[in-house]
Amino acid sequence: MTLLTCISPIDGSIVAERNASDLSEAQDTIAALRRARADWAARPLQERIDLVMAGVNAIGAMNDEIVPELARMMGRPVRYGGEFRGFHERAAHMAQIAQRSLAPIEVGEDATFKRMIKRIPHGVVFVVAPWNYPYMTAINTVAPALIAGNCVVLKHATQTLLVGERMAQAFHDAGVPKDVFANLFLDHATTSDLIKARSFDFINFTGSVGAGAQIEQAAAGTFVGVGTELGGKDPGYAMDDADLTAAVETLIDGAMFNSGQCCCGIERIYVHETLYDAFLAKAIEIVKGYKLGNPLDSDTTIGPMAHKRFADEVRAQIAEAIDMGAVAHIPTFPQDNGGTYLTPQILTNVTHDMRVMRDESFGPVVGIMPVKNDDEAIALMNDSSFGLTASLWTCDVERAEHVGDRIETGTVFLNRADYLDPGLCWTGCKNTGRGGGLSEIGYHNLTRPKSYHLKKVTS
Repeated sequence: MTLLTCISPIDGSIVAERNASDLSEAQDTIAALRRARADWAARPLQERIDLVMAGVNAIGAMNDEIVPELARMMGRPVRYGGEFRGFHERAAHMAQIAQRSLAPIEVGEDATFKRMIKRIPHGVVFVVAPWNYPYMTAINTVAPALIAGNCVVLKHATQTLLVGERMAQAFHDAGVPKDVFANLFLDHATTSDLIKARSFDFINFTGSVGAGAQIEQAAAGTFVGVGTELGGKDPGYAMDDADLTAAVETLIDGAMFNSGQCCCGIERIYVHETLYDAFLAKAIEIVKGYKLGNPLDSDTTIGPMAHKRFADEVRAQIAEAIDMGAVAHIPTFPQDNGGTYLTPQILTNVTHDMRVMRDESFGPVVGIMPVKNDDEAIALMNDSSFGLTASLWTCDVERAEHVGDRIETGTVFLNRADYLDPGLCWTGCKNTGRGGGLSEIGYHNLTRPKSYHLKKVTS
């Protein structure tokens, strides 16, 4: 039996340990969900909505416990208050649009035929959630999947071991049956075996490219749909007419918030050459003002990275870039211990030959480059194997839309960054993955179309 252990990045202490289910135990749990799916799907839609939102609100009631618990598990400072605002916003929006999104598509009816397309739940949906925003990333799929009439199995990353347990308990206490929503502790081998055995009817995974590839390989030949969101190398571009102060503050926050551990965090910035010097000076001033420290301290503005191996990768990218000629602008913070506590860094004189401008860093480092015009910026933004979001900064909306049309990403932001609007489809391209969550399209991905061609008997 595999023991899953969550180690705190604060001090290396053990936050929690759980025994992973073996294959037989997991299959028994999934079989119970499969038996329950027809009854759950047959419940009135509004009843499912009300139960899901009751579960969401039950999580909100735990927020005072959840915020320090998250700090201990993955290092986010308590001063930022956790994830409940986004967690609730996303679930509430999906609840609000459910009636419209799940309504049959009426193709036509006359005296002879009635034709329509209904949205049918897949059955058992498997949600594999990451540690960086463990509540918000999970609810993106859990809420609409349950509302649409699916049963859900949730598996969380070991780094945030307690999140799935809390979510399941909250939803059960709110009235969602235990055989409709289950949290499972699983190791990688058992997860792969379950997928290969076609235990699930749809899989949603958020995590690394490598792990996403393993899940797709396990699902090969099962004809089970797989939706993936595998991170990015998201660019920001400040044009010559950008609001300089707003652009610097937002893009640097987008690069450094949560110690840079955001799926749509800003990892590279391109600035029109006329604004470059002023942009860089303001960016350096902001980052030098951060307080690196214990995330349980309310004065801390940037906490440790979630695991030493993540910090080691960022340090390696920075060191390699400096060896290749990059310039580091932030002196080492005294709290930087060579482990999980890492100095946030701004690099210039960077090129796309450096890993720090190509590979996902997922940490508090950003490279900044000057550009001469939109064409150069677009070419650099597209010079990436990822395609999640891009953040554009200009006063000209038409110009931004024109540039956005040429950028290879799932989302284009104008004068903002690092935000997930539940009314829009959360999606990506290239190595960021495929599929889409939230919005009406999210419901389409969590259901299958079923056509009805009904010929009436006339006499």
